[in-house]
Amino acid sequence: MCPKKLDLYDLEILNVDTIYEEDFSYKYFIMKIYQHKILQLEDLNHLDLDFVPDVFFLFASPTFINTEEFVNQLAHKYENTKLIGCSTAGEILGNEVLDSTIALTAVKFEKTKLKIEEVDLLSCNIDSFEAGKTISGKLHGPDLRHIFVLSDGLIVNGAELVKGLHADLDKSVSITGGMAGDCSNFENTFVISGNQVASKKIVAVGLYGPELSIGFASKGGWDSFGIERLVTKSTNNILYELDGQPALELYKSFLGDMAKDLPGSGLLFPLSMRDEDNQIPVVRTILSIDEKNGSLTFAGNIPQGSYVRLMKANIDRIIGGAEQSALTAKGSTDEPHQLAFLISCVGRRLVMKQLVEEEVEAVNEVFGNNIYTTGFYSYGEIAPFDKFSPCTLHNQTMTITTFSE
Repeated sequence: MCPKKLDLYDLEILNVDTIYEEDFSYKYFIMKIYQHKILQLEDLNHLDLDFVPDVFFLFASPTFINTEEFVNQLAHKYENTKLIGCSTAGEILGNEVLDSTIALTAVKFEKTKLKIEEVDLLSCNIDSFEAGKTISGKLHGPDLRHIFVLSDGLIVNGAELVKGLHADLDKSVSITGGMAGDCSNFENTFVISGNQVASKKIVAVGLYGPELSIGFASKGGWDSFGIERLVTKSTNNILYELDGQPALELYKSFLGDMAKDLPGSGLLFPLSMRDEDNQIPVVRTILSIDEKNGSLTFAGNIPQGSYVRLMKANIDRIIGGAEQSALTAKGSTDEPHQLAFLISCVGRRLVMKQLVEEEVEAVNEVFGNNIYTTGFYSYGEIAPFDKFSPCTLHNQTMTITTFSE
């Protein structure tokens, strides 16, 4: 019998976002799952867990004052439990999109095994590609089914990270994840690994065993407009020229008065990019600009010789994209979905504003009541488009990963 989820709130006691009727406890799941909305450090004392989790997933607002102390105390209290997470541009828990909180999800698997590895980009002095290879190499094992990866959102080239993760990995292993955010400030992001909260790192959890069922999908909903332009000069994720013209100057001419708010305003006008590796166009979002050399830096590569077009938002289509992502993820496995990670782009949130919860609600309506959902608004999403596509970096998408045993 499936449990029936109730949207009940008891802010004075637990601040728990989703609980279950006594007669329909999570005990009917093979996986045990618990969620809590952390509003302050003291909420650590209100965790009402009756099992020892294998892992805590923590999606933390950069404006939550005591993140390091909370993580430290949580790791000390649950010393046999792994911790993984990152900073956000908004936390997702149930149907809510939150700010200034930590969205906590505790999971205990029945048979699936976990292993967490991290790479410090500065101390190791390696690029994003080599970091990806290093992590997948450490996680490699005969029963590896999936890698869920979280990275610094500002200094990591997400496209190169994905290439590195895939370089020596069996094609049967799926990869999903996202790049950390910091509201929309583009100043400092961090990841959580064990009892550490640190910038300029990549952390990933490997999931092992045949009992694990995984679903995933990534969809956008943005509209392309204007003429297609040739990338005439670029290096990895840095774009210098379009059709022989300085890229930043040309991009500013498109934005008009909004150019003064770059790079933040660039989230509202991403680029659709296609090349030999991406016949299905992928979306690329600006991370930073360089006034001196007239360049734009993106979350993923913009190869020389590729073609790009400007994109703009259509709110109905964005919400429809989230719904389609949920439908695709739901249809990618025959098993009932128990836990879903929703990683959506910060640009979608900026466009939808007060309507942002509608895309989360659209996803939950597809999956129904018998699933826990969590996630965050990101600076980049990592997943295949669907089960038939290779993993890639996305921007401006709703990317969904589901787990069940």
